[in-house]
Amino acid sequence: MGTALIESRSMPPASFSTPERIAEELAKLNYLAEPGLSAAVFLAKKLKLPLFLEGDPGVGKTVLARKIAEMLGVAPIRLQCHSGIDRSQALYEWDFTRQLLHLRSTPDGESIYRREFLIARPILRAVEERPSVLLIDEIDRADDEFEAFLLEVLEGDTLSIPDYQTITIDEPPFVVLTSNGTREVHGALKRRCVYHWVGHPTTENEMEIIRLNVPEVAGTPLAEQIAHAMAQLRKLSLNRPPGVAESIAFAHAAIALGRRTVADAADDALGVLVKHHEDEDAVRGVLRAAR
Repeated sequence: MGTALIESRSMPPASFSTPERIAEELAKLNYLAEPGLSAAVFLAKKLKLPLFLEGDPGVGKTVLARKIAEMLGVAPIRLQCHSGIDRSQALYEWDFTRQLLHLRSTPDGESIYRREFLIARPILRAVEERPSVLLIDEIDRADDEFEAFLLEVLEGDTLSIPDYQTITIDEPPFVVLTSNGTREVHGALKRRCVYHWVGHPTTENEMEIIRLNVPEVAGTPLAEQIAHAMAQLRKLSLNRPPGVAESIAFAHAAIALGRRTVADAADDALGVLVKHHEDEDAVRGVLRAAR
């Protein structure tokens, strides 16, 4: 499940006609979607509902949003959630400095609430650009108040900007919300969405994902060994079990180091898998024993 940059908006959009076609288009972009996930993408597009993706870190939730954007031929618009995020960071704010300068240099009575003084944040940008993909990343890191605001925005078919105008949303953006499950997101928000839990892939699928994203592993046992090692590591009580992103990163690291087996890369490439010192010994032991 690799990351791809969008070079141009002129590329023809892919077909969203059936879940099977969506899975085929995603596979062309090196993203293997199981049937339930491709069906969720299809329904979100067909019913014009947000897609809510929940799952452990590193399973490909954010990457999927990027791939959907690539299928539509657009660059994703990302809103990264965090504690304390508010509506001005998500929707819009006025450029008060420019408004003040304008007031000082123009006749009285001229409005300072014009588009040139409006700073569009991700949600407004996504509404103004058509088509668009709005990625609301890690919604579980935001506060309850922001969830309530977001629910209000997603339920409406207009976007009101006081003193300026009300925007009618004829074609809503394709909205993808992701959550790592660090806290329970309010049920009212989930009910507004097509929900899908994104789990870790099967060992066989993970092998294929590694081969697709790191073709240099061909001719080595790396893809198979990494996939089996990851399955073992996810059974341990680690502070942060590795996701598919780490599988791909480990494969890249092993190739860069010139190693042909997981055991040979265990020590030098450990840092792409382990993010907590307490996990090092357990992970190293599994990697050194990989066959």
